[in-house]
Amino acid sequence: MRILRLPSNPRSVAKIEEFVKGVCQRHRLKAERHGDMLISLTEAVTNAIIHGNKRDESKEVRIQLSKQPNCIAVKVSDQGLGFDYNNLPDPTSPENKTKCGGRGVYLMRRLCDQVEYQDNGRTVEMRFKI
Repeated sequence: MRILRLPSNPRSVAKIEEFVKGVCQRHRLKAERHGDMLISLTEAVTNAIIHGNKRDESKEVRIQLSKQPNCIAVKVSDQGLGFDYNNLPDPTSPENKTKCGGRGVYLMRRLCDQVEYQDNGRTVEMRFKI
């Protein structure tokens, strides 16, 4: 299991690329999985920093990665209040297509093999089949 802790500063997102690169090399994942994981993890961490922890640098975002028999599981947790992940606007509907933002959760659901929210939305677990 690997754990990465990041301060709630948008600049912290830059550390995700090296983290994902290391995971993909260590587990010999295909380039496609690298892209899926990088985009999904970047979206999850960005949401945790901006929406969860409200950019409060006294709070951290925790990334926990574990290898399971047929997948890589990545949990991203923030210290915010959580959110109603079952009641989000559809970013593909005509009234939302031109809005800035609102696509992170949609992208994660499309690129991961499984997405599960825990702790009232403060933690998202993403699974990538290998």
